[in-house]
Amino acid sequence: MPKLTIKPHEVICPEGAEFEAESGGTILDAALANDIHIEHACEKSCACTTCHVIVREGFYSLEEAEENEEDYLDKAWGLEPESRLSCQAKIADKDLVIEIPKYTINMVSEEH
Repeated sequence: MPKLTIKPHEVICPEGAEFEAESGGTILDAALANDIHIEHACEKSCACTTCHVIVREGFYSLEEAEENEEDYLDKAWGLEPESRLSCQAKIADKDLVIEIPKYTINMVSEEH
């Protein structure tokens, strides 16, 4: 099973985290299953950018993003070449190092 390493995030995961995840599942589902509450305002339907992450290691092991995901990523805060929507990025067989950006463009969050 691949290992996911979540880099420390001031609010969501201050200490960072490491855990194993099932291949074929999404980064978001794996994070949520391990109590890392990445925002996902569209409920995983690829209709926003609130679950944007940057895959610092293992990016090329992921399937390529589909056109709809690419369109939304263009609107993400802090977009980088290794950016993905965590609700769409399926884990393959390689370990991943994930960074959760400091901000999202979500103007309303029901969590706060």
